[in-house]
Amino acid sequence: MATTPGTGHQDPSAEVLAAAAAAFGLLGAPARLHLVWALAQGESDVTGLAERVGGALPAVSQHLTKLKLAGLVRSRREGRRQVYFVDAVEQAAVVEVVRLLVGRLAALEEPEAAPAR
Repeated sequence: MATTPGTGHQDPSAEVLAAAAAAFGLLGAPARLHLVWALAQGESDVTGLAERVGGALPAVSQHLTKLKLAGLVRSRREGRRQVYFVDAVEQAAVVEVVRLLVGRLAALEEPEAAPAR
């Protein structure tokens, strides 16, 4: 890491920046962003996620695999089901960014409340 002159802060390495860009790139796909949003609300298996986001089961499974490889989601086995979740401790900041951005954009999309009479 290089130190930024006058700040005392160290800049991340090119490798770290590339890894971060790749993780954010994964969130650039609406389907994957929707999956992270859904998992931020609570854990689910792939069938429940496919129903929620309106995607085909194989496509949702592939998106989850990519998110898992990037460390954005985790999973655990419960019998025959694979349950996916966002690690609230390790990914709290990423989840908060997703919640804030998507929530803000959703609020802008809502029709303004009718004035009270």
